[in-house]
Amino acid sequence: MCQNAKLQPHLHTHRHAIQTLIYPSDLGLYRSLAGALQYLTLTRLDLSYTVQQVCLFMHAPRDSHFQLIKRILRYIQGTYHYGLKLHKRSSLDLISYSDADWAGCPNTRKSTSGFCVFLRDNLISWSSRRQPTVSHSSAEAEYRAVANCIAESCWLRQLLQELHHSPTRATVVYCDNVSAMYMSSNPVRHQRTKHIEIDLHFVQDRVALGEAKVLHVPTSCQFADIFTKGLPTKIFQEFHSSLNIIPSVVPTAGGC
Repeated sequence: MCQNAKLQPHLHTHRHAIQTLIYPSDLGLYRSLAGALQYLTLTRLDLSYTVQQVCLFMHAPRDSHFQLIKRILRYIQGTYHYGLKLHKRSSLDLISYSDADWAGCPNTRKSTSGFCVFLRDNLISWSSRRQPTVSHSSAEAEYRAVANCIAESCWLRQLLQELHHSPTRATVVYCDNVSAMYMSSNPVRHQRTKHIEIDLHFVQDRVALGEAKVLHVPTSCQFADIFTKGLPTKIFQEFHSSLNIIPSVVPTAGGC
């Protein structure tokens, strides 16, 4: 009994530390900041991946997730004058980049898909999203990402048609996986691709109709990488400018 009585304060302290780690004292603050950051990604696409990771743990954030939010806020403070640049003169050709981080989640082994769609020189659509199912191979994860990218491109093509400014060429989709590129135009069904047959039919139909074309691009030029994983500083900064996220030279209201 004496030993148990001595251990109880230590167990209580240890239990309190665990609860503090799993359920922070101010859960509302975490959720409020995560929600605000989601709105910021409407113009700051370079935050899409990290904000998506933060939002995955809104139900039970840990101290490490709070630290990540603090790091994001420090980054925003140092780059508040950055913004998405849009060019006045541009053609109506759609160019897309699609990528996936195969089994990137260490807990669920689900992949993260990312894509960005350019209206020639203007970036008009982007996404960073975890795939709902586990992919059996990197080719499957990449192909699902390509299918999502082409679905978005088809919607944009339809929108442009309704505005009486139809694209004159097929949407070019760049991916860095050779197998995914070959599957987009090869009508032969392989045993290992039967479980993604819906995506296969969808992409191949769009390619056959001349609405899309899937091409290979080196990983070093795969801009969609910024939506699927954390990148080294040098590569992140290079992709930053390639995606038209640059410092604003025009002062905004209030001098900010």
